[in-house]
Amino acid sequence: MLGLCLLGQGVLYLIAGRQRAGNRVYQLFSLITEAPRRIGAIFLPRSANGALVGIFTFAIVLLLWLGLAFIRKFV
Repeated sequence: MLGLCLLGQGVLYLIAGRQRAGNRVYQLFSLITEAPRRIGAIFLPRSANGALVGIFTFAIVLLLWLGLAFIRKFV
């Protein structure tokens, strides 16, 4: 679910542009993904922008999901 929220937030980032802050769906996705994005930002330099933090967080969530699926299937 978190991965889908990150994807949805990224799509709205591309579609809405600067007006995304007023979009209610974007605000909901932002609320849901705030904590994981903050954790992901810890591992990146402070100069990293928000889009990079979102991509990094999505990559980590995707790798965790794939790893857990692999463990469930083969272990």
